[in-house]
Amino acid sequence: MDWLTVYGLAAVTAMVAFYAFEGRHHLFTIAFAGACALASVYGFLAGAWPFGVVEVVWAAVALWRWRVRIAASGGSGV
Repeated sequence: MDWLTVYGLAAVTAMVAFYAFEGRHHLFTIAFAGACALASVYGFLAGAWPFGVVEVVWAAVALWRWRVRIAASGGSGV
């Protein structure tokens, strides 16, 4: 495996793990957004631009969900 494949595997594995724990704490939601952004970078570097675009959208949706959760909890980011 080359470094790009290892990077992509790590990014997608992080996405799945953080998504699984999203309901436990809002920090997992922001971590999921970050992992989606990393997976998007992988998609573009690998030449799979449709994957990169979809992951950017997932990252934006996760950021929006994180902001909604923060607002619902009274604005505390911790």
